[in-house]
Amino acid sequence: MRLLVTGGAGFIGSHLVDRLVAGGHEVAVVDNLDTGRAERVRPPARLHRVDLRSPRLAEVLAAERPEVVFHQAAQTQLRRSVDDPVFDAGVNVVGSLNLLEACRRVGVRRVIFASSGGAIYGDTEALPTPEDHLPRPASPYGVAKLAVEHYLACWQGLYGIGIVSLRYANVYGPRQDPFGEAGVVAIFAHRMLRGEPPLINGDGEQTRDYVYVDDVVEANLRVLEHPEVSGPLNIGTGLETSVNALFHRLRELTAAAVPERHGPPKAGEQRRSGLDVSLAKRLLGWTPRVGLAEGLARTVEHFRRERDA
Repeated sequence: MRLLVTGGAGFIGSHLVDRLVAGGHEVAVVDNLDTGRAERVRPPARLHRVDLRSPRLAEVLAAERPEVVFHQAAQTQLRRSVDDPVFDAGVNVVGSLNLLEACRRVGVRRVIFASSGGAIYGDTEALPTPEDHLPRPASPYGVAKLAVEHYLACWQGLYGIGIVSLRYANVYGPRQDPFGEAGVVAIFAHRMLRGEPPLINGDGEQTRDYVYVDDVVEANLRVLEHPEVSGPLNIGTGLETSVNALFHRLRELTAAAVPERHGPPKAGEQRRSGLDVSLAKRLLGWTPRVGLAEGLARTVEHFRRERDA
């Protein structure tokens, strides 16, 4: 099958491209390489260095003519979305619309969108949170992700493009950027392995649902195998872990003698997050397979190898 992955040189996207290529698919990648790395896109996958907002994006899709597009590219920094919501919307909303219009023109059959569970739901009364819960995004990033979901549903109704929005929990694993604002596992592991104490925002009792990157990739592959599935699907574990608990687990794994440091809380950050994944299990036969202990150990080993190299 002819497939295209936006953000395919990034963290989740590059893992997805590896699996798609291994599955015998013809894969093209669109990435502006702001945070992605060209060396992660291994042949025979083809890399196009193009921004989502560029008019050149339509030329790439016209040349590649993909049947299915995995839309992984995004501005993912919550704090930047609060500080500069216009920039966030420009990338995440306008860039996605540019992609959708290009998809419509070349007859793309299906778009699989990397959405966000925690950022869309905000703080909820129902934990773990199901897909039909009223969305309450507390950050411009969450608002943008929800807006793109609505545009996708509109494009499905207007033009018959199949759509699935995978509402990711907090994804972690090898290749995650340890220098950005998002990705607490990567940030903590990277700093601890260098003997540097990471900063915990607020009291550290805020919780997140941490899902390993391989499980997220598997969910995308299951969607590809089930063309009848549409709409939003939560992709997580259903389990909550506090930032403090994560800190102590990683400190043990890295054997780092670093103190527990706390800073001010982040604006727009929700207090608790956990996703109900029963719908993905029912529709896709998907369940997360990598537990937190195993996933953290794999991630720390990855950053340890990078440090030693």
